[in-house]
Amino acid sequence: MISQFNIDPKQFDTKQFESIFFAPARAYAALSVDFTEKLVNAQLDATKAYTDTGLAQVRNLLNVKDAEGLRSYLEGQQNVAKELTERLKGDAEKVVSLQQDFVQQSQKLAESNVKQAQEAATKTAK
Repeated sequence: MISQFNIDPKQFDTKQFESIFFAPARAYAALSVDFTEKLVNAQLDATKAYTDTGLAQVRNLLNVKDAEGLRSYLEGQQNVAKELTERLKGDAEKVVSLQQDFVQQSQKLAESNVKQAQEAATKTAK
């Protein structure tokens, strides 16, 4: 029964198999890993910035010793809120940009892979 499925290694084109299946899979995996790395780094940067801001505010609050210090601290909170709002906006824009870039590169990769597969199919048919 197994003899029905004899495959002649001379007829099996590993280069074609590589170019149609494995190369595109590796390219997409590499693209995904790059995207993940950029996204994680952006998140780590944002987390560090937010943590540093929070700790700085706690330190400033610990330095309040009188009514004037409290007033100064509260006024500073408005600036901190404004800065955090701008930071959040920038971080969100960065993530959206990373996602858009990933989608565009994925589409280009898919188009390239389809084109290669069509060319390989055309060569095989001849």
